[in-house]
Amino acid sequence: MIRELESQGVVSKTHSPFNSPIWPVRKPDGEWRLTVDYRALNEVTPPLSAAVPDMLELQYELESKAAKWYATIDIANAFFSIPLAAECRPQFAFTWRGVQYTWNRLPQGWKHSPTICHRLIQAALEKGEAPEHLQYIDDIIVWGNTAMEVFEKGEKIIHILLKAGFAIKQSKVKGPAREIQFLGVKWQDRRRQIPTEVINKITAMSPPTSKKETQAFLGAIGF
Repeated sequence: MIRELESQGVVSKTHSPFNSPIWPVRKPDGEWRLTVDYRALNEVTPPLSAAVPDMLELQYELESKAAKWYATIDIANAFFSIPLAAECRPQFAFTWRGVQYTWNRLPQGWKHSPTICHRLIQAALEKGEAPEHLQYIDDIIVWGNTAMEVFEKGEKIIHILLKAGFAIKQSKVKGPAREIQFLGVKWQDRRRQIPTEVINKITAMSPPTSKKETQAFLGAIGF
């Protein structure tokens, strides 16, 4: 995993007085994602004036749209499409098997990465005069009354994103479809529904008896 990221220019070897522990996370598809535990760095990082949109507000807004068809676009490795300023890189150092590395691209786990990513994608879409859509960081949804209308909107947004330097995997584009998932919720005819797999997961869970189990349960019911 480290070697692959290094060959892609996402990370590189370094010597830094800063260091944070690594925290690999297994993705739903079984692959591993390298994240770093930046809690100590996050505590001393000044706040930003902007933040990512509230997910619940986006859901309410999507409910208000006249939609029969939907399509979603998930940008591939969006954070890694964003260069990290050279003067900031030493602060993000981490060690793997005795060798210290740092990120050359926006890292996951840092408190402001989602906000920065969201704002840059938003700026690219605004500059390209993208059709009406909703965006949550690197997840985008378009809608319309016909499949062709939604297809054309999605095609234009993909073109804008590719031109801006973001990567789109075909497997990350869903629709046009009458039923689709966005922000962990199933959408059909402007209505929100809990996905079947989430319901099954909740019903299979035993009542929580510890703080860790309670956190897992709350995460499940929060989708």
